[in-house]
Amino acid sequence: MNKYELESRLIEFSVSIIKLSWKMDNSYVARHLSSQLVRSGTSVSLNYGEAQSAESKKDFIHKLKIILKELRESHVCLKIIQKAHLCNDLESLNIISRENNELISVLVMSIKTASKNQIKIQ
Repeated sequence: MNKYELESRLIEFSVSIIKLSWKMDNSYVARHLSSQLVRSGTSVSLNYGEAQSAESKKDFIHKLKIILKELRESHVCLKIIQKAHLCNDLESLNIISRENNELISVLVMSIKTASKNQIKIQ
């Protein structure tokens, strides 16, 4: 996957998170978790934009690790939303959760590759 495909997937993921938040119920808990999910789920694409302008390989890897942390936070938030039945659109929730897991895998491999390449350069 090239950087443009990853950027596109991250943006689509962020948009899906926003749309899912619109479908959640209006309870205090749902609003709280929705806000948290929107923050972590949209930051992944924004942080990827920052990673593209990294000042060094080390900075690039650091920014990828931030994206990975945000994806993992989103993963846990999605699980809580699902288990607490805060969203009735289970199909969308499942699709987003699968994409979240795939993006985590992609980021883990990207970090490993970038770290390996950094060692070769030094």
